[in-house]
Amino acid sequence: MASDTGTASPERRPRREGWRWLPGSRLGRLIIVLNLFGLAILISGALVLNELRRGLVNARIDSLTTQGELIATIIDQAATVGEPEPMMDGAYASEILQLLSNPRSQRARLFDAEGRLIADSYWVSDRVEWRTLPPARSRGDGPGLDLNLSGEDPDDPQDAVTTKAEAALRAEVNTALRGVHWAGLRTGADEERVVSVSIPIQHVKAVLGVLTLEARDVDEIIAAERAALLPFILIAIGVSLVSSLLLNHLIAHPVRQLARAADRVRLARARAISVPDISRRDDELGDLSRSLEDMTHALSERIDAIERFAADVAHEIRNPLTSLRSAVETLGLVEEPAARDRLMAVLQNDVQRLDRLVTDISNASRLDAELSRETPTPVDLRRLISDVVALYQATARAGEPSVVFTPNEAVEPVMVSGQEGALGQVLRNLIDNARSFSAPDGEVRVSLSRQRGRAFITVDDDGPGIPPENLESIFERFYTSRPKGAAFGGNSGLGLSIVRQIVAAHDGSVRAENRKVEGPDGEADATAVAGARFTVILPEARR
Repeated sequence: MASDTGTASPERRPRREGWRWLPGSRLGRLIIVLNLFGLAILISGALVLNELRRGLVNARIDSLTTQGELIATIIDQAATVGEPEPMMDGAYASEILQLLSNPRSQRARLFDAEGRLIADSYWVSDRVEWRTLPPARSRGDGPGLDLNLSGEDPDDPQDAVTTKAEAALRAEVNTALRGVHWAGLRTGADEERVVSVSIPIQHVKAVLGVLTLEARDVDEIIAAERAALLPFILIAIGVSLVSSLLLNHLIAHPVRQLARAADRVRLARARAISVPDISRRDDELGDLSRSLEDMTHALSERIDAIERFAADVAHEIRNPLTSLRSAVETLGLVEEPAARDRLMAVLQNDVQRLDRLVTDISNASRLDAELSRETPTPVDLRRLISDVVALYQATARAGEPSVVFTPNEAVEPVMVSGQEGALGQVLRNLIDNARSFSAPDGEVRVSLSRQRGRAFITVDDDGPGIPPENLESIFERFYTSRPKGAAFGGNSGLGLSIVRQIVAAHDGSVRAENRKVEGPDGEADATAVAGARFTVILPEARR
């Protein structure tokens, strides 16, 4: 049962506009932004440092190229001998290479026109390249020691790397011997990355040799860059942790609050749920909290309405039962036939009254469930009123008030969204109520109109009207106010209450008023009542 009265549910605050350019809900957008923020920091840091590393490598190549061209020019001018076929004096060129200062992180090598190594900056006494000889190994074909002191073993991975590095160096030197400058990154003997440039030493067009300059501090630069990337990684981790804690505070904790509040309602048998800290939020969790509060508020109102309805039913049934008990107790004491006949008439009347009460109470109790189960459909009010009025006209008896429908002149039908059976019951209850107050030769008039997207159904009678103080109370359950001379117990007092309940379920309203008698000048007389008028207002269906 829906409550006839009660406090209105709290109005929902409008949601603030923000981040509308992102898809999804407010919390969904928040999750996306927070999760992407830390990743964006890490990506931006990596891009910046990658760009920095590329710039450092290019700068190192330019520096080595400038330095190598200078050394190659000096060697060409000072160490070239022989005409017309020039040759490079290897010993003098080696002295020149050793005299030119080179940073300790660089290595300079000089090759002749045949690609043979004739000078290496590491041959200087404090730069002699050394490594520990491998242990003596037994031969594979028998006992004894392998006295190969070169340390080269094709099956040794380290020797394979060295061979690969030497092959890359030879390819680089061969490229420069063709008169082409070579610059780039390659792998050294210790698997470190080496920035290398190979510059041909040319006298006019003849290639006398190749100067190779190497910088082996690339790994150190990269390690420094990785160390520089560490703050960005820590910031990204910190942002991820903060976003996780924030999401826990904004989502997980409020959800737990809602769950505990729902458990309190269930376990403590409370009728309302209240989570004020969440209800003030302008996101989906705030909507959920307010929806739960509205739901429990509506359930509380429904429970109160059921309790009031049960109390009203008990009160209404008690009256005919008391009358029945009195009549039955008196029936055994009365011997006169006339008195016994009167008591039997009372018994029959009370039984009929009980039957009517039980029927109306059953209809009223099922009404709420039926309204919630059925799906609203478009209803043509003009056709529905015509069918209901035609049924009254077809079953009318002599001495009963007539029912007339005055349709409007609108060409388009008046459509509302609702349940045709329930709306038909509204019309029947209003027409039955109007006929009960009309004279035998009276007339009940039904009309239909529309205005500003709303449909107006009016039911007029020519009865005595309604006392002004009862214009609202007539819609209360079991309220009856009959004119003098009307049969007692002929009505259950639930008809108009059912009308308001059905109309409210269709988002409409119903009101009662008295029609005034018009005077000779066309103005209404405030003291004379021409009858009662009931007006039902329903929203038109969207097209």
